[in-house]
Amino acid sequence: MNSLSKDSVNWVDVGPEGEGQRVDNFLHRILKGVPKSHVYRILRSGEVRVNSRRADPTLRLQPGDRVRVPPIRTAAPAASGPAPTGGAALPILYEDDALIAIDKPAGVAVHGGSGISHGVIERLRGLRPAAPFLELVHRLDRETSGVLMLAKKRRALTQLHEEIRAGQTDKRYLALVPGRWRKGPVTLDYPLAKHLLEGGDRRVTVAPDGQEAATRVRIERALPGYTLLEARLLTGRTHQIRVHLAHAGSPICGDDKYGDFDLNRRLAREGLKRMFLHAARFRCVHPITGEPLDIASPLPSELERFVGSLERAAPVGEHP
Repeated sequence: MNSLSKDSVNWVDVGPEGEGQRVDNFLHRILKGVPKSHVYRILRSGEVRVNSRRADPTLRLQPGDRVRVPPIRTAAPAASGPAPTGGAALPILYEDDALIAIDKPAGVAVHGGSGISHGVIERLRGLRPAAPFLELVHRLDRETSGVLMLAKKRRALTQLHEEIRAGQTDKRYLALVPGRWRKGPVTLDYPLAKHLLEGGDRRVTVAPDGQEAATRVRIERALPGYTLLEARLLTGRTHQIRVHLAHAGSPICGDDKYGDFDLNRRLAREGLKRMFLHAARFRCVHPITGEPLDIASPLPSELERFVGSLERAAPVGEHP
């Protein structure tokens, strides 16, 4: 795709990776750096054609289709250079012909943008330049560690998206909160609304007119002065677990957006220098084979060490 001419008409053959993809999304993918408004302009004007026919933006492509792309100037390569190719920070939990599961470290974004040159997806594409297709199945916040799923085939991506929308996947997180969790197993179902702050930062609040959101919470482990919770996503809203727990009066330790900032400063001095939220498990039906798939990630060493320090510091017999 990098060989597209900016001076003449291009004919692009759709491969297996484009099966079922809308033509507008196909163009966004191959025309890196071209504003979306310009892509829709050339679609509306009829300059984009599929198999010599005018293409509506919602047209679904199939392998073997030929897409006419008019001369168009793409963005120059970013000054930051190519994506780094070191793979040490991207341990692989699972891989087959259709899927990759990465054990994402905290502090690593899943994709570039907002001042971040390269995320997991750019790094992995840099490591595998010959891969015909590689896309995120879902996202994790930058400071959240754990299981991150990527698809190597469009069919796998679309099928997993269908499973997620239908509530057929099982995503479970571990979160540390201060004090004793007294609600027992409970479903937090506060509706959530997104807001964009000055500077482009996002915040999510509980609002009566927000989107439906539900998180199933239970105690994973009682610790002196804290509780390690398991949170299962029943919906997948932005910052959902973080906002739900904060609204329930138990903000996640180390959360710099919705947490207890005084507590966070004290915890940093005691060794917790990140948000204690970890994507511990992803269960689904394999999108190609139909077999159950269960991928787990253990707590990162820095979180295990902090839990151990809490236990060692507690007087004998103390319980939250």
